[in-house]
Amino acid sequence: MIPYTYSLHKIDNTSHFGFHADDYSRFKFGDEQVASSFGKDLADGFIKNFLEDNDLNEQIVVLSSPYCFIPTATFAMTNHFVYRLNHWLAENGKLVVQQAKVHRTITYKEDYGELSAEDRMKLIGNDSFHIDKEFLKGKILFFLDDIKITGSHERVILKMAKEYGLKNDIYMLYFAELVNHTIHPSFENHLNYHRIKSIFDLDEVIKGGNFSFNTRIVKYILNCEFTSFKLFLDRQTDDFIQRLYNLSLGNSYHTIDSYALNVNFLKNYIVNKNYKLI
Repeated sequence: MIPYTYSLHKIDNTSHFGFHADDYSRFKFGDEQVASSFGKDLADGFIKNFLEDNDLNEQIVVLSSPYCFIPTATFAMTNHFVYRLNHWLAENGKLVVQQAKVHRTITYKEDYGELSAEDRMKLIGNDSFHIDKEFLKGKILFFLDDIKITGSHERVILKMAKEYGLKNDIYMLYFAELVNHTIHPSFENHLNYHRIKSIFDLDEVIKGGNFSFNTRIVKYILNCEFTSFKLFLDRQTDDFIQRLYNLSLGNSYHTIDSYALNVNFLKNYIVNKNYKLI
């Protein structure tokens, strides 16, 4: 099974790659405004460079990167990709897209972005992925992700498609792709944390008026050193803390030992509103 692959930005050096590293970093930590910009740009690029010259009349299904309970940053970008793509499809008399989810059971807490290609495959290879095969039958599949670094995500998706016996035409779409393989895969973490150097830098995103939770920011907060974690919570609203705890439970983060202290603090704060001040 050979998919069609498209990436909007090709990264061949570590200085100039068509987008701002600070924007990408804010996007990875929940800035919906940047996610909107990335999603629209990806849709516009794909329409111009592929769809305008290729007559796709079958039903398109768009799938964001796999997740469990908490969406990834790519999920927010995907929604805006769909909005923009639907405008073009409707204007050209075509079927608007459907969306589906790749369900994922996650087995690790490590920061994927700092790993080598081999270690990425070892890590992600332990996860399980599930999809509704019957819903997808006879449709064209667009799998979206924010960045392609080593291709491990793509290999996992294609492995899942093979295991499910999918016969669909598959398109892998990325906002960016590392095409210079002399650059170490940890360059991804350079982008991820370009703007966010500590938990206190998150306030810029959270209180910027365009924030949406995702897996990265939840894990980052839960993995923070306890004293800084408490100081950070003192700056947040009760609603933020409640949602953080609910999402943590949804992804079973309360069962991960390294998150236990911070998750337990969240639980106790919700029961006793003065707990965080102690």
